Amino acid sequence: MTDFIVYGVPASPFVRKTEAFLHHVGAEYEFENVNIMGMPDWFVEISPAKRIPVLRDKTIGTEGILGTIADSSAIAVFLEKRFNAGLFGKDAYEAGRIAWFEEFADTSLAMTIGMEVFRPIVFPAFGGNPPDLEKAKAGWNEKLPPIWDYFETSLEGKEYLVGDAYSQADIALGAQMSQLTLITNLPDAAKYPNLIRHTKLIMAKPGFVNNLDKAGAMLGMVVKEKVDLS
Repeated sequence: MTDFIVYGVPASPFVRKTEAFLHHVGAEYEFENVNIMGMPDWFVEISPAKRIPVLRDKTIGTEGILGTIADSSAIAVFLEKRFNAGLFGKDAYEAGRIAWFEEFADTSLAMTIGMEVFRPIVFPAFGGNPPDLEKAKAGWNEKLPPIWDYFETSLEGKEYLVGDAYSQADIALGAQMSQLTLITNLPDAAKYPNLIRHTKLIMAKPGFVNNLDKAGAMLGMVVKEKVDLS
């Protein structure tokens, strides 16, 4: 009997964040897929912003809104308190820096990967059409590099983003960067050695391996071959 249910789809990087956190604290959970193209009413009730994931703590509530937390960042705060996980740093400054990196990864990086690279490749595939390579390459070559540059600099001389420990900041960045590996390549390791080293380090964490296996199987049904954008 598990205490938690994760509602979402494995291919979402935000679901990946939540699964990585749950694996880190050793919490077992059930996974319930949600149709994100036509969300059922019961899901909209617990996620009024119509976003995934939602986490349910069944020790608090087993149906309806009670026991649910919507949004991956809110879920992380809940799990941090629930398990005293230690993924938000050792002092106030580190907690603030972790929250900032998570926000930047969840917004600027996520939106650029999602809208400029992921969707132009994946969405046409659902209709049996070729990818929009012109748009995807423009996103790859013009819009992503300034964001990658920031994280590359932030990781200079460091294994992790904040302090000397794995944190929610690393989970958030790894969740978005690993999304690229489902459909294309990672950026040039010669140009972004710190970012690529970090991405591979985080992707090797058990929660990431488990999620990416599921996500790869799901997307592999429509995206038969990864697209080279380099």
